[in-house]
Amino acid sequence: MPFASSLCVYCGSAVGIDSRHAEAARALGRSMAENRIRLIYGGARVGLMGAMADAALAAGGEVVGIIPGHLDKTELGHRGATELIVVSSMHERKHRMFEMSDAFAVLPGGFGTLDEAFEIITWRKLGLHDKPVFLLDIAGYWRPLQALVDHVVGQGFASPLDRQLYTVVTSVEALIPALAAAPRPKTGSQPERL
Repeated sequence: MPFASSLCVYCGSAVGIDSRHAEAARALGRSMAENRIRLIYGGARVGLMGAMADAALAAGGEVVGIIPGHLDKTELGHRGATELIVVSSMHERKHRMFEMSDAFAVLPGGFGTLDEAFEIITWRKLGLHDKPVFLLDIAGYWRPLQALVDHVVGQGFASPLDRQLYTVVTSVEALIPALAAAPRPKTGSQPERL
């Protein structure tokens, strides 16, 4: 039976210091497998990425990793994934992840995760897509980011409506129902404009 949808998850190639983040990554992987949602992610077998992918695979899920060749060695590409796609650049990685996904979720992570989150939100702001974007605010990790967005809005560099470009959920358990309730995209991807 085919998977009903594909969710791209951005997250760290490290596990961080708070064990709740790795627990959430594993719970998300299991939940996606149980709900027949295909995981699209950055392709590493380490950090939160690896924990999430391993949990999804162990629960019978479908996992597609996309990793640039130069990171395949340093982030250790996940050879156990259902499919591991090695691409030539970070730009191609992000574009392929976008094309293959119906929605996006952001777990805790570092600069790469921030880059991916801001880019996918910015693309939505620019009208390049209207796929749902979720921040998984595990243990308050994304509260400083939300404060930064409030500051940007308060300083007049973004509209208060821009807060609607993404949805904040505070648990893995809340994500699947939020994903199911999200309006389906009206526009297809416009890769020639990305």
